[in-house]
Amino acid sequence: MKNILTGASVLALVPLAAMASPEDCDAAADLSVDGVTITSTAYAPQGEESPLDHCIVQGRMAERTGTDGKDYAIRFELRLPDDWDGALVHQFNGGNDGAVVPALGAITGLAPGDGALARGMAVVSSDAGHDGQANPEAGLAGGNVFGMEFEARRNYGYGAVPQVQRAAEALTTGYYDGEIAYRYGLGSSNGGRHAMVAATRMGETFDGLLAGYPGFNLPRAAIQHAWDVQNFLSVGETLPQSFSREEMSLVGTSITQACDGLDGAEDGLVLDPLGCQDAFDPMSMACSDGQNSECLPTEKVEALIAIHGGPKNSAGEQLYSDWPWDPGIASGGWRFWKLESPIPPWEQQPLIAVMGAGSLAQVFSTPPTEVGGSPTELQAFLTSYDFDEMAGRVSATSEAFPESAVEVMSPPDMDDPMLKDFIASGGKMVIFHGTADPVFSFNDTAAWYDRLSENVEDVLDHVVLYPVPGMQHGQGGPAADAFDMLSVLTSWVEDGEAPGPVIATVRPGNEEAPEAVRGETRPLCLYPEVAKADGDGFTCQ
Repeated sequence: MKNILTGASVLALVPLAAMASPEDCDAAADLSVDGVTITSTAYAPQGEESPLDHCIVQGRMAERTGTDGKDYAIRFELRLPDDWDGALVHQFNGGNDGAVVPALGAITGLAPGDGALARGMAVVSSDAGHDGQANPEAGLAGGNVFGMEFEARRNYGYGAVPQVQRAAEALTTGYYDGEIAYRYGLGSSNGGRHAMVAATRMGETFDGLLAGYPGFNLPRAAIQHAWDVQNFLSVGETLPQSFSREEMSLVGTSITQACDGLDGAEDGLVLDPLGCQDAFDPMSMACSDGQNSECLPTEKVEALIAIHGGPKNSAGEQLYSDWPWDPGIASGGWRFWKLESPIPPWEQQPLIAVMGAGSLAQVFSTPPTEVGGSPTELQAFLTSYDFDEMAGRVSATSEAFPESAVEVMSPPDMDDPMLKDFIASGGKMVIFHGTADPVFSFNDTAAWYDRLSENVEDVLDHVVLYPVPGMQHGQGGPAADAFDMLSVLTSWVEDGEAPGPVIATVRPGNEEAPEAVRGETRPLCLYPEVAKADGDGFTCQ
């Protein structure tokens, strides 16, 4: 266990669990923490909406008037189970934050209803210091307007987490009248970014961190949105029309045919995504002379090759990572992010052309660029994005923005990771990432881990990475995408059980996986190992 005030390990002089009651929840309104206002308390008995008996405490802190004249605060929710196991979990939320998501401690891979709270842990979540609904006049760009104010941008990047953590620790120890045994943080996407930032900026705070498909290189990854849109529109009048569902299905099938057997079992699952990069030739999809079916026009193949190569300026300099070829490219989630959404107000625009465009303009650029909030205006920002002149804005500073977007959003040691304080204090981190993720490149995460491995002896004693073959940005794709990484982390931290292969299940309801393998299990392997058929099962090699 750790003491957040000193960062030092301390002896557990109190029981690792405590009991509370509805009466304690009523009294929680009187808990006093400097700078924190408790706005409500409510008791949630076990039932359909509650995994167990617990108290919900909501509050706010760090109230201020921003340089833009608008009111800001950090709003949070802390859930405190009656039968507490002694752990506190900081739930890092995704997207642009801006809302207090129920503090259930859920994370990708777990079954519905499972999570840290259901296991008896106290859980806190926050809006990271801004209200995503505060600027409705900005239309679809409203959730990004906070990025025009530096302190709100910084709180979103890294400033809110330590403030919420200190408040949650004080409230938790006060509520149970006991010490916290273990401190965890978990999240996916932007939440995974928060976890990796915390490992560097708050290295002595957390005993364990769980990061799913982390956007740790978020501002640079956002440049990819403009790169995608410009390449897609080079082969189609609109984004949905640039590649039909049938064409993307052909791409996924082509990758599967080239790579399925690499793992020793031709079952429709590509379990060796690393070997697949050499085995698959994207030009094999191009139509030859006279061929007009079961192939793609050469210009469309070239567009996909450019997209997978990642954004570059006119000098050929890489502005973000390249991407792996993976059959999950045919998944609905991949299409939702990159090509098409069914959401009427978005006019079929994908997520990158709505939330992504506004974020790149208003949160990840210095100076920020105010954009219109219609789908047409947001797409126009991406189509006019100049990779020579505008890409440097993610690393730029100004008098009003003394830290760049990269400095605010990413771990300070991202390009040369050491995690000195985190490792020295005994912290453990588990990272998992779908190899078909259309938002944050698995290759970028793997490259970060490779750099960490070069810097840290016995890196597997401190940080592990699990590729999830076929999985997109969250569950979905031809993947074994049901797994329990939370138990991997807690067993490592609390019992000293080193991570190994994790058994994952192809969800029976996953219609993007081959029907014959639904319900079956496959191992998720510690990078750089991959699963290979071995007798009647699979092993990591």
